[in-house]
Amino acid sequence: MAGDAVSDRRVQPALDGAGVRVAVVAGRFNDAITFRLLDGVTRGLEALGAPEPIVEWVPGAFEIPLAAKAFAESGSVDAVIGLGCVIRGATTHYEAVAGECAAGILRAGLATGVPIIFGVLTTEDMDQALERSEGPGGHNVGEEGAHTAVEMVRLLERIAG
Repeated sequence: MAGDAVSDRRVQPALDGAGVRVAVVAGRFNDAITFRLLDGVTRGLEALGAPEPIVEWVPGAFEIPLAAKAFAESGSVDAVIGLGCVIRGATTHYEAVAGECAAGILRAGLATGVPIIFGVLTTEDMDQALERSEGPGGHNVGEEGAHTAVEMVRLLERIAG
């Protein structure tokens, strides 16, 4: 797994999730992994003092952007986290699903101005998916997504004044 090249001058935000309303849109496909990511989101939000997220399920990663955009447009949440798992197979289906999911999440966030966090694993195999959903070392992309959601909500609040 590629690492993060950390500078000794990195700015670490003080994250306060009090009152930050988060929705999670989770893909059922590969839900053995998605549930692990969801546990990470819940744990991450709780650690930051944020309320428990609203959780809705969609068939798979390809459907996440539309549901995430609907949540963002509803005004009922401050951020949305998309969770899913796309594992490369023997066909090009992986590229279409993973790429369009990522692009759709990006477009939905830009269109609505609401942080929509990409918590969709795109891995070569199940071992990589397990590793990124709390395998060795305790790495969980869902928990990172919770932190990112709170950080982006607070950043946009500061920018708006």
